[in-house]
Amino acid sequence: MAEDRDPAVRLRAFDFMREQRQRFGEASIPRSVLERGFDFEGVRVPLVGPQGIFKPAILAEVPLSITTAPPVEHRERLYDDGFIEGGFLRYRYRGKNPKHHDNVGLRIAMQRQTPLIYLHGIVPGLYEAAWSVFIVDDHPETLTFVVAIDDEIGQPVEGQINDPAALMARRRYITAVVRKRLHQRGFRERVLRAYHQCCAICRLRHDELLEASHILPDGHPQGEPIVPNGLALCKLHHAAFDNYIIGVTPDLEVTVRLDVLEEIDGPMLLHGLQGFQGRHIFVPRPDHLKPNRDFLAERYDLFRRVS
Repeated sequence: MAEDRDPAVRLRAFDFMREQRQRFGEASIPRSVLERGFDFEGVRVPLVGPQGIFKPAILAEVPLSITTAPPVEHRERLYDDGFIEGGFLRYRYRGKNPKHHDNVGLRIAMQRQTPLIYLHGIVPGLYEAAWSVFIVDDHPETLTFVVAIDDEIGQPVEGQINDPAALMARRRYITAVVRKRLHQRGFRERVLRAYHQCCAICRLRHDELLEASHILPDGHPQGEPIVPNGLALCKLHHAAFDNYIIGVTPDLEVTVRLDVLEEIDGPMLLHGLQGFQGRHIFVPRPDHLKPNRDFLAERYDLFRRVS
């Protein structure tokens, strides 16, 4: 029966996700891989479907995964999932009927504390995954569930299992760690795509050597992880930008700190930093993806004061 094999299918799904984590490393997982899924006793089991709440046919009642669709430029999200005060994830019902079978399935998962997989869309076609996740609350008045993320590697110790407060504190901490990872990965993917996978300063195209740099930092009131607040930079130029060795003017011109510009060292300094003095950076063609001029002005003013 489907109910009898639910735990085995779920455990195989978690093993499959670990395999993908090892396979793709720091990169996000392609949707095609999640759609293809894995085989269980001769049956293909996908991890994702057309709807956000997904139960493959092999399971009886409880969904296997929940998905947040990736953001699309200039298009409002159909479902406003997001992290909420208190550290957990708010996940929208499917539609507005609390008795829809998908919503009922998540309600059963909450009652049984059945572990699920959470798939977070980074950019179209790429997803970050977290597991095990648990439905911990249900709010029909706002058509939302509350989701807590646990660790896919370490299991709760006995004291946490028997102490609901300790277990909730553990999950709150893990959810916060995953939230930071999701934001960083999403920011990186969106910025690198906008810059066609190359450094804005030196045009290096090796993806594994590229990073997304904030113009205004995370702690700044306007330091959001959005493309106009980002620059695609190689590791060298990212470090130089963050440490105020180089600055970028509102007119997109590179300025090298004076003491570094006058320093005599070797070819790396000459060609890696000094040689870009006065050059213009490469930026995305669409206006809505270009670096925000006001953000650059504020950051460049700080560069001048520091240098």
